Amino acid sequence: MPTQLYDAHGRPLEYVRLAVTDRCNLRCFYCMPEEGIRYVAREQLLSYEEMTRLVGLLAGLGVRKVRLTGGEPFVRRDLLPFIEQLSRLPGIDDLSLTTNGVLTAPHVPELARLGVRSVNLSLDTLDRANFRRITRRDELPQVLDTLEALLAAGIEVKINAVVMDGQNTDDLISLAELGRHRPVSVRFIEEMPFNGGSHEATPATLPWNHRRIREHLEAHFGPLTPLPTAPGATADEYRIAGHLGRVGIIAAYSRTFCGSCNRLRITAEGGVKTCLYDQGVLDLRALLRGGASDAEVVAALAAAFRHRAANGFEAEQRRPLHQLSFESMSTIGG
Repeated sequence: MPTQLYDAHGRPLEYVRLAVTDRCNLRCFYCMPEEGIRYVAREQLLSYEEMTRLVGLLAGLGVRKVRLTGGEPFVRRDLLPFIEQLSRLPGIDDLSLTTNGVLTAPHVPELARLGVRSVNLSLDTLDRANFRRITRRDELPQVLDTLEALLAAGIEVKINAVVMDGQNTDDLISLAELGRHRPVSVRFIEEMPFNGGSHEATPATLPWNHRRIREHLEAHFGPLTPLPTAPGATADEYRIAGHLGRVGIIAAYSRTFCGSCNRLRITAEGGVKTCLYDQGVLDLRALLRGGASDAEVVAALAAAFRHRAANGFEAEQRRPLHQLSFESMSTIGG
């Protein structure tokens, strides 16, 4: 049995979000500038062997769920053999990934074979012109093909839509309608300040916070029925009358869910973030390539997790710089 690790606030470590690359084939304006960001050199990315070793060690600390993120995971070669390696690790019983869906559809049957349980599909609008404006790429048909392929394969689909004032707020209703006849969860996410410097960071008074998002949905659909929330969940989920699927609201900037957080993030170059809003608390790549033993890596991970901030506001206050907009979600890892 694994040794369950807890932080100083009594929260368990059960879930790791692992970025396999910082590269992305879209240029969403809320994530990075049009010219992109400065990617790390390929040799600075963790190898699949290094990541497999890390996940195996984390399983010994109680991690049972792994979500692969990016960047866009499918821009890295040989992703599927890596997923197969992870699927064989003792203790890991929940494999999932986050993707923008542009390159994903042809790989869906193999994802199902490998036991990938759920996919978070990034989709901020169903309007092709607006999609092209937001992402700076004309790829909406490919994303919708991925959605249908995932559903046909029986893989759970969660659609992630970042709510941006004046950009896609007219699209929220049409996105929620995706769940009328499909068993999907459409999740609306408060915009966060991790945009790679592409525009001014999210102001303290967020125009579209979780309350306004809910009010907007209820003005159209009527009262939303709250659903039970799983421990560690980031989304408040609701049922809409007459819908097969559900909607969710993620207060990512308001940070209302920190009290039950059970995760950490590992960036593509091996940085550990015990909170999305911290500046990084451990360099795993240096440990691995410096010859650290498994016991030394586990001790460093355990120390970092035990000392994490109580919530995202405390983590942000600990940062030496508060200009979060100079980080990109592509670099942080979804």
